[in-house]
Amino acid sequence: MFELKYLPVHFVDSYGMAFNLQVIIPGPFYVSYPEMARLADATPVILPTHISEDFLLDPKLLESKLSDKSRLLIICNPSNPTGSVYPRKLLEQIAQVVAKHPRLLVLSDEIYEHIIYAPATHTSFASLPGMWERTLTVNGFSKTFAMTGWRLGYLAGPKHFVVACGKIQSQATSGASSISQKAAVAALGMGYAGGVAVATMVKAFKERRDYLVQTFGELEGGAFYIFLDFSSYYGTEAEGFGMIKDSESLCRYLLDKGQVAVVPGDAFGDDTCIRISYAASLSTIQAAADSIKNALLYLRRAVPV
Repeated sequence: MFELKYLPVHFVDSYGMAFNLQVIIPGPFYVSYPEMARLADATPVILPTHISEDFLLDPKLLESKLSDKSRLLIICNPSNPTGSVYPRKLLEQIAQVVAKHPRLLVLSDEIYEHIIYAPATHTSFASLPGMWERTLTVNGFSKTFAMTGWRLGYLAGPKHFVVACGKIQSQATSGASSISQKAAVAALGMGYAGGVAVATMVKAFKERRDYLVQTFGELEGGAFYIFLDFSSYYGTEAEGFGMIKDSESLCRYLLDKGQVAVVPGDAFGDDTCIRISYAASLSTIQAAADSIKNALLYLRRAVPV
């Protein structure tokens, strides 16, 4: 057994994000955002949005929730999971709020910027007046170029932030694989926004989306998900399964009865909805939609005991 002795001079103290600082996250949100904030010893503050307002952040709500502890606002545009796209005018109103808080940065997740459907248009937050130096833009090749397995993304922003992030990145995951970088160069060579190939893919996404919208509800915007309110089925039950209490139990039921995998809205901060991806062939989506509808037919309102 060894005995180790250290003097005070041999110690270094370390701590996470000071003073319990806050990361502002509109909900519904991508599932990792709150956990990323917690990993940085920050407190995630969820600002609810509403389906009646296309799940878009209300600038007045944002302003009312900001404090001297607020350090980062995360905006996902187009949104995962809702598919909503922020109009430029609304982003300008949010930027006006941000401008009043000089210690607040914006992390703009724009990974779906080219998977977008008319009449919606994409505006990069950093392009707004006074926001370039306040914005860290996150993007990548996974969605636009269907390169999810290549694991290549990037962050763009003011040099002093990028240098600091690079120091952490180089020790956490090292550099991006050379093979992935070569693939990304080839993707960029396809032209702006992936050229004809990506335009063809987006057209196919729109066809699938339109089918699901016609089948289940109404939606406009972007991304390749729809986020639908199924809460009217809560409180129902199916023989051999039990009660549908929330989005998680509904998704388990659809998997069990319909063999369709969807994601509970609770994972994204909104338990009234489920997320349906249409990154599959139209025939597969049609079969899945039929299975969902058939499974829902077996649900009956629970009889009070």
